[in-house]
Amino acid sequence: MATKRSESVPRRPRADAQRNRERILEVAKEAFTRSGADTSLDDIAKQAGVGAGTLYRHFPTRDALLEAVYRTEVEKLAAAEKEFARTMPPVEALRAWMLLFVDYIAAKQLIAPALNTVVGGPSKLYEATTGLVVGAITALVERAIETGEIRLDLEPMDLLRALVGVSYVASTPDWPQSAKRLVEILILGSRSTV
Repeated sequence: MATKRSESVPRRPRADAQRNRERILEVAKEAFTRSGADTSLDDIAKQAGVGAGTLYRHFPTRDALLEAVYRTEVEKLAAAEKEFARTMPPVEALRAWMLLFVDYIAAKQLIAPALNTVVGGPSKLYEATTGLVVGAITALVERAIETGEIRLDLEPMDLLRALVGVSYVASTPDWPQSAKRLVEILILGSRSTV
């Protein structure tokens, strides 16, 4: 009698399947950014070096692909917090993450029109990923506060709101450079006076 595989242990994808998925997401991000939501999925598959069947096996719908592209970008941002915290002093880790967040906002603005085509709109997707972003900046700020380098009264969400606010006035192509200068101002203003 054959035994069933435990349902609590999901099977890991093969290495080549994982590489294909990552390559599809990379190409799709570029394509959606460049051409919007109507980009041909067959063209994405071709540019990723996979067959259409492989793309559809990983992402059965256009919405699934769009959501995966966005979610992957947020996951990379959240993972960067751990890497920066491990390899940099607290204030430098916070600065590096905030600079990366500016790049994330720029990418999000480019892909937002495509995300707006997702059935039901992007709000549920944003809600599902906001916790990752808030958790990352909170961990970095708390670490910097513990070392005494950052003011005790600094609220992580204040930094995040300031950076997001800059994106709403992003009417010129050079706004990311301005936002990165703002990161320096925010860091200086957050420093402990002791």
